[in-house]
Amino acid sequence: MHVHTIDCDYMDAPGVAAAYLLVDGDEAAFVETCTSRSVPRLLAALESAGLTPEQVRYVVITHIHLDHAGGAGALMAVCPHATLLAHPKAAPHAVDPTRIVAGASEVYGADRFEELYGTITPVPAARVRALDDGDEVPFGSGVLRFVHTRGHANHHFVVVAPQADAVFTGDAFGIVYPALQDAGLFAFPSTSPTDFDPAAAHAAVDAILATGMGRAFPTHFGEQRDLTGMATQLHELLDAHAAILEQADADGLEGEALDAFCQARVRSAFDSKVQAAGLEHHPDLGLLDLDVDLNAQGVAFALAKRRYKRSKARG
Repeated sequence: MHVHTIDCDYMDAPGVAAAYLLVDGDEAAFVETCTSRSVPRLLAALESAGLTPEQVRYVVITHIHLDHAGGAGALMAVCPHATLLAHPKAAPHAVDPTRIVAGASEVYGADRFEELYGTITPVPAARVRALDDGDEVPFGSGVLRFVHTRGHANHHFVVVAPQADAVFTGDAFGIVYPALQDAGLFAFPSTSPTDFDPAAAHAAVDAILATGMGRAFPTHFGEQRDLTGMATQLHELLDAHAAILEQADADGLEGEALDAFCQARVRSAFDSKVQAAGLEHHPDLGLLDLDVDLNAQGVAFALAKRRYKRSKARG
C-alpha cells in the first residue's frame, strides 16, 4: 500500500494540515479531507496516482472537527462509490452538520467561517458507516482497523493500516509542524475545547504506540518515524497541562482570571519546550500562537466541565 501526503494549504499556510491518499491495487481511500476548499487538491493527488474518483472506496475522518472533516460532503459528492467511515459520535454530524456549522460560525463569524471552510455539505446517511473500537474493513490487500482514542475529542478514532506499517493519528498523537523540526523532533499535544481529558489523552498516546506500527501520520503534519520520541514529548506536555488544570481548580479561579492563568501557564509550558529544542529564535515560531491559545481554552473548558459535574453530583 502506498501513502501519499497531501498538503491542504489550510489557512493559506503550507505544512499545517494534511490529508492522506491510500492506494492499494486499484482501490483508493482518503484519510481526512480538511475543508471543502481542499477537495481540488485531494482530487489532483488522486489523478496523479493514476486513479479516478470512481475508484475511491472510503473517505475516512478521524473526528468531526472542520480542519479534518469539513470537506467530507464535498469529496463524497464526487466519489460516487465511496463510503464515509467515522466514529459513532461523529457520524451523525456528517449527516447533519447543522450544529457544527452553527458553533463554528458563532466562534469565527460568518465571513471568516466562509473564508476558512466554505460550504459544509451533508453526507447521505446511507453512505455513512460508524466504526466501533476494534472494527476492521477490507481494503486492497489487507484491512483498515479503527481504534477509539478519546482525550482530544470524544468522537475520535485512529486508523491502523498494517500493510503500510502505518497509523493515521488525527490529533490524538499530537502536532508536529515540519517547519519547526530544524533542530530535531518537536511535538506537542492538542488540548483544544471541548473534550480535553488528560487521562484519556495519555491513554490514547499509549494505545497508538501499542498498535506496533512503525510510522505515524498525524494530520498536523506528515509522516513521523520516531513514535517513542513523540510519545515521550506528548506525555510530558500532557502532564504539564493537567497540572495547570489542577492548580486552577485548587485556586478556585473563574472567568477572566481562569482564562488569563491558563494562557500564561500554557505559554510557559510551551516556552520551556521551545527553549529545550533550541527554537526560541526560529522564524516560524508564530505557528504555535494559535495552538497555545486553543490549548489554554481547552484546559479552562475542562475545568468548567469538571465543576459542573461536581455541582450536579451534589444535587
